[in-house]
Amino acid sequence: MEKVVLEANVRDQFSKGSNNRLRQAGRVPGVFYSKNNEPLPIDVVEKNLNPLVFTAQTHLVSLKTNKGQEFDCIIKDIQFDPVTDRVLHFDLFGLTKGEKIQIEVPLQFIGAPVGIKEGGILQQILHKLDVECMPTDIPQYLEVQIGELKLGDSIHVSDLKFDNVEILNTPETVIVAVTHPKVEKAPAETELAAPAEPEVISKGKEKEETE
Repeated sequence: MEKVVLEANVRDQFSKGSNNRLRQAGRVPGVFYSKNNEPLPIDVVEKNLNPLVFTAQTHLVSLKTNKGQEFDCIIKDIQFDPVTDRVLHFDLFGLTKGEKIQIEVPLQFIGAPVGIKEGGILQQILHKLDVECMPTDIPQYLEVQIGELKLGDSIHVSDLKFDNVEILNTPETVIVAVTHPKVEKAPAETELAAPAEPEVISKGKEKEETE
């Protein structure tokens, strides 16, 4: 996996106002934490963080602070602005050499299912998998071959195997499927027919005619 260097400043102010000032200056507040270190408040340049966030790949991050500290880590959590989708806050999790880590890895679907030519619709249920592996074995993405899927076929978690990676999702979980398109039912014939004249009105007419 490619390692990306991310430079950060150590923060000494933690108020809401100071965080807003950072964002106005084009920086994003965050926290680095790990098993062997105290949480370290940091901030980074927004444009340097965005390529690690808005991507379909997983990256190993080499964090370098202005205090001379260096840590290997991954992005663990991100908070977005609900309106603009800008990153408001992020967490970095430090990696420990020789210890496995649990992480979400994006899926990349390969091929065009034959079931689509049969009139089916491709449904991608999952876009990421929860996996456990050594830090050196973290994949940028996991490939799933879907070219042979026919109409009505699906791929479950239990169908996938990857070297040096253990999938943590429930084996029965559906990842992707080729389903039948939904067909709207035509209205019943009784719904199309003109409504019958109310019986009470017809009886009234017959009475008038007899009179």
